[in-house]
Amino acid sequence: MTLFSQLRQMKILLIDDDEWIRDSLELYFEGEGCHLLALETAEEGIEALKEQNYDIIMVDYRLPGMDGLEFLKRIQKTQPNALKLLITAYKSEKVVSEALKIGIQDFIEKPFTTKTIEGSLARLMKNYGQGIDEGNGNHSI
Repeated sequence: MTLFSQLRQMKILLIDDDEWIRDSLELYFEGEGCHLLALETAEEGIEALKEQNYDIIMVDYRLPGMDGLEFLKRIQKTQPNALKLLITAYKSEKVVSEALKIGIQDFIEKPFTTKTIEGSLARLMKNYGQGIDEGNGNHSI
């Protein structure tokens, strides 16, 4: 099963305050036939998770208001089975340590490309979900 054929069956939540990243990834995943909800703040993410669960949650570390790690701490009990990725330009030992304690399965460092996202999602699906073939796109974000 290919990455996108499996992702088409999943709900993906992206939280990033960078409008360009949100719009770009929303268009990219939509073009692949995937359901991705892109939000600007962690608070919006909390509200979205009250309406439905997501299979994959990608969240930026630095957000206005609540940061990505605090958001992930708050949703631990309600979203225990979601695959969780932290997007950051600030990958310090402290951030990594705290993220691993709260169940982050992978990190995406900024700047990134769609190939980076695909590789991360493919690893997550292989290690925590069902096995898939890694994507081979190379589109810059």
